[in-house]
Amino acid sequence: QEDLAGLRCRLRRVKALAQLAQLSSLPAGASTDLRSHLERARALELRIREKKAGSGAAPAARPSGDTGAAAPAAEAGEKPPAYQRFHTLAQDLPPGLALPYKFKVLAEMFRSVDTIAGMLFNRAETITFAKVKQGVQDMMRKQFEERHMGQIKAVYPTAYRLRQEKNIPAFGSSVKKSDYQLTLEPVLGEEEKVDGRPHLSASRLLERRKEFNRNLVNIVKQHHKAFLAALSPPMVVPEEKLTRWHPRFNVDEVPDISPAELPRPPQEDKLTTAQEVLSAARGMLTPKMEKALANLALRTAETGAGEPVVSKAPSPASTSSALKGVSQALLERIRAKEAQKLQALMTRDPRQEERLAMLGRLPAMARILRNVFVAEKKQALTMEVACARMADSCDAQMPPGEMEKHLRLFAELLPDWVRIHAIRTDTYIKLDKGKDLGLVTERLTKAAKEAEAL
Repeated sequence: QEDLAGLRCRLRRVKALAQLAQLSSLPAGASTDLRSHLERARALELRIREKKAGSGAAPAARPSGDTGAAAPAAEAGEKPPAYQRFHTLAQDLPPGLALPYKFKVLAEMFRSVDTIAGMLFNRAETITFAKVKQGVQDMMRKQFEERHMGQIKAVYPTAYRLRQEKNIPAFGSSVKKSDYQLTLEPVLGEEEKVDGRPHLSASRLLERRKEFNRNLVNIVKQHHKAFLAALSPPMVVPEEKLTRWHPRFNVDEVPDISPAELPRPPQEDKLTTAQEVLSAARGMLTPKMEKALANLALRTAETGAGEPVVSKAPSPASTSSALKGVSQALLERIRAKEAQKLQALMTRDPRQEERLAMLGRLPAMARILRNVFVAEKKQALTMEVACARMADSCDAQMPPGEMEKHLRLFAELLPDWVRIHAIRTDTYIKLDKGKDLGLVTERLTKAAKEAEAL
C-alpha cells in the first residue's frame, strides 16, 4: 500500500509538471528551482514520446532527428516468426485415421534411425548400418534388421541415400576394413547448411518424421480405397476429405510393407528366395523336401505384400438367403442410404465430431445441472462454481474449461432454460428451475439427432 501511495504521489507530481510544461513562458519572477523542474518535465515528456514512437510499427513515428537509415537493414535481416516458418510442422493428421500397430512400430524405428543418423551426420562420421542397428535396438529394445531399413526406404524413398562402401574404419568390431558395408546418408537441401556443410537440425528431423507418418497414412488409404470399391454398392470418398476409416475396415489386416531392394556388394551372390534355393538344390534333396520348398515358393509368389488388400466385405450372395422376399429396389435404397451415412461419417470434420460428442452428453448432464441449482438454492451461480459442482457430480472426468463449453452449449441450444450473463469481471449462469426436465431432455436429444444427420 505504501508503494502504491508513493506511485500515486509521483504521478500527481508528473501531471503537475506536465501542466507547467505546457505554459508558453514563465513569469519574470519565477525561481531557479521552478525553472529546473520545468526543464526536467520537458525532458521527461520528450523521452516518453520517443519511447512511444520507437515501439510503434510505423517508421513515421520516429523522432525527427532519426535518419531511419538503420531501420531497413534491421527489417531486412529479421526472420519471420517461428509460427510462420514452422507452421507446416503443426499440421497433424486427423485422429480418426489410426495406423496399424506394425506401422506405428516402423514409424518409431524411423524416428530412432533419424535420431542416430542425425548425430553421426552432424559429427561428420560415416553412418553405417551396423552403428544404426545397434543404436536402434538399444533405444527400442526391438530387433532391427535390413528388411526394416528396406521398408523405411519403400515408405520414404528420398529420406536416405544408401550405398555399399568399403575401407571404412570399424574399430572394435569383427568387420574387416576391406569388407563392404551398407552406409546411409540423409538427403538434405542446399539451404540446410551450417558453415557450408549440410546439417540435420531438430526442426528438419521433426519435418521428416511427419512426412514419414503421412506416407504411412497414404499407404493405408490405398488399401481403404480398395476396400470401399469392393463394397456393395461401391463407395468413393475423396482422400483429402477422409477423416476416419470405414467402420468395417480393419486396419490391422493391412499387409506389411514390402521392403525396397537395398544395394548389395558387387561380389555378393547369396540366394535370397525360395525359388532360387529350389533351383540350385534340385536333384540334391529328397522328393519330400523338394515338394516343401516348391509349396513355399508358390505361397511367396502369391502373397503380394505391397498390393492393396480387399477386406472381407459381405457379398450380396452371402446375404441373399437372409433377405429372401425383400424387394431389390428397397434393398438398393437402404444400401444407398447406409452408404451415404457412412460417407458422411468418414468425412466429418473433427470439430463437428467434438460437438456431436458434447451434444450426446447434454441430456444426462441436464438433470445434474438442475440438481446443482436446487441444492445451492440460488437463482444464479458464477461460472467457476457451476463448473466445479458439475465436475464433482458427473461421471465423466473433464477439466473446468471443457465443462464450461458444455454449459455454454446449454445456453446456445436452450436460451429459455439457461442464460449466461457477464457482469463486470465475473460470468454468471442462470437456470429456470420451473421448466419441465422431460421436455428439456427431449429437445436436447432431438438437437443431437439433427446434428448427427447433417
